[in-house]
Amino acid sequence: MTNVSESTAAESGTAVTDFGIDTTTLSTREALRDYAARLRGGEIGSLPAILGLIALVVLFSLMSDVFFSLNNIANLLAQGAGQTIIAIGIVFVLLIGEIDLSAGTASGVAAAVLAMHYVDNGNLLNGMGSTVFFIFIALLVLAAVLAGLMRIWPGVAFSLVGILLTVLGLQANPWIEMLFAVCVGAAIGSITGFLIAKIGMPSFVVTLALFLAWQGVILQLIGEGGVLGISSSKVLNEVANGNLSTVGSWLLCVVAAGGYAGVTLGGHFLRRRRGLVTSPTPLVVAKVSALVVFAIVVTALLTVNRSPSKLIVISGVPYVVPIVLVLLVAGTYVLTRTTYGRHIYAVGGNAEAARRAGINVTQLRASVFVISSSCAAVGAIVYSSKVGSVDPQAGGLNTLLFAVGAAVIGGTSLFGGRGRVADAVIGGAVLAVVSNGLGLLQQPAAVVSIVTGLVLLLAATVDALSRRRVAVTGR
Repeated sequence: MTNVSESTAAESGTAVTDFGIDTTTLSTREALRDYAARLRGGEIGSLPAILGLIALVVLFSLMSDVFFSLNNIANLLAQGAGQTIIAIGIVFVLLIGEIDLSAGTASGVAAAVLAMHYVDNGNLLNGMGSTVFFIFIALLVLAAVLAGLMRIWPGVAFSLVGILLTVLGLQANPWIEMLFAVCVGAAIGSITGFLIAKIGMPSFVVTLALFLAWQGVILQLIGEGGVLGISSSKVLNEVANGNLSTVGSWLLCVVAAGGYAGVTLGGHFLRRRRGLVTSPTPLVVAKVSALVVFAIVVTALLTVNRSPSKLIVISGVPYVVPIVLVLLVAGTYVLTRTTYGRHIYAVGGNAEAARRAGINVTQLRASVFVISSSCAAVGAIVYSSKVGSVDPQAGGLNTLLFAVGAAVIGGTSLFGGRGRVADAVIGGAVLAVVSNGLGLLQQPAAVVSIVTGLVLLLAATVDALSRRRVAVTGR
C-alpha cells in the first residue's frame, strides 16, 4: 500500500514537473526580496505614480489649509472623474501598442448629441437640420455594418440602438440621453477600429484626422459660441454633482471593500489549498486590511455634513465614485479573467506571434477602439454634468492629453503589452491632485500646464528606462 502511495506521489510530482507548474511558496522575507529584485529589474508598475501621489498630497496639505477640507476632498473625487473614465478606455488601446488621439473629440460628439437630444426634446431633425440629420443616420448605419463585418457585436448593437433613438424621436429623458451618448461613442469606435485594423492605416494618422473631423462635427451641431445647457435635468446634473445617501455610502463601502477582501482572500486560500504558488498570507492580509481601512476612513469623512450653511445638508460619497469603481472592476475582470484580456496582452507583446497562435488580431485591434470611444462617451456624460452644459470646446483643449497622461502616469506602457485599468485611476488621481492643489494655491494656468507636462514627461521617461532595464536583465 505504501509503495502504491509513493508511486502515485512520484507520478504526480513528475506530472507537475513535466508541465512546469511552480508549486513553491515563498516566505514573507523571500517575497519581499523577490519584489525588490523585480524593481531593480525594471518591473516597477505603478509604484512611481503611487509614491508621487503620496508626495503631492503631503506637499499640498502642508501648503494649503483647505486641501484636506471635506469639501475639497469631495470636489477632488469628482474633478478628475471624466478624464479618468476616458483614460480607462485608452488603457485598452495602449495595451496593444496603438494610440487613440480622437477619444477627446469623440467624447465631445457624444456630449453634443446628448445635449441636443435633451434640449430639442428628442427631435434631432429639428435641431440638426435635414441634411445633417440624414448624414448622422448614415454614419450610424455605416458603423453598424462595419462592426458587423468585423463581428464586433456590441458595436453592432449600440449602433442599431442609436439609429432607433434617432429615428423614433423619443421625448427627452436623462436615461435615454445617456444611453444615446454611449451608442454614439460605440459607433465612432467601430468606424475608427475598421480604418485601423481592417484597412491597415496607422492609428496615429487615423485618430489625428478624426480628432479634427469630430471637432468640426461638434461645431456643426452646437455652433460657434453656442451652449447647450443640461443642468435643468436633475438626473444629468447629479451624475457629477450629486451624492449617495449616508446609508448608500456605507453600503458602497461594504460592497466594494468587502467584495475586494472576499475575492482576494478567497483566491489566495484557494491557491494554497491546491498547492499553487501564491503570495505570503501576511502580505495579502496586510494589503487587504490597508485598503479596507482606507475605504472606511474615506467613507466616514464623506458622510459628515460638509455644507457651510446650517440650512443645507451636503454629505455622502459622490455618485462618480461608484461609476469609476464599476468601470475599474469590469475592466480589471476583462483584462485578467477572460480569454479576450489575455489576447490583448498577447497582441501588445508580439502581434505576429499572437496571429500565429490563432488570435484574430484584426478583430481584437478594432474592438479596443470601440471600448475606448464608449468609455469616452461615459466620460463625456460625467464632465458635461460637472459643468452643466456642452459647448464647442467639449472634449477639446486638454481633455485628451490629460486622459492619455493619466494612463501613462499610472504605469501603462506606451509600447504595449504592459498596464492595468487601475493605472488610469491612479494616474487620474495624480493629475486631479496637481490641478486641484495648484488651483488652491492660486497658481496661473501657465504654471498648471507646465507642471502637468513635466509630470507626464517624467512618467514617459520612467516607462522608457524601465523597459530598457527589463531588456537588459532579461525579465
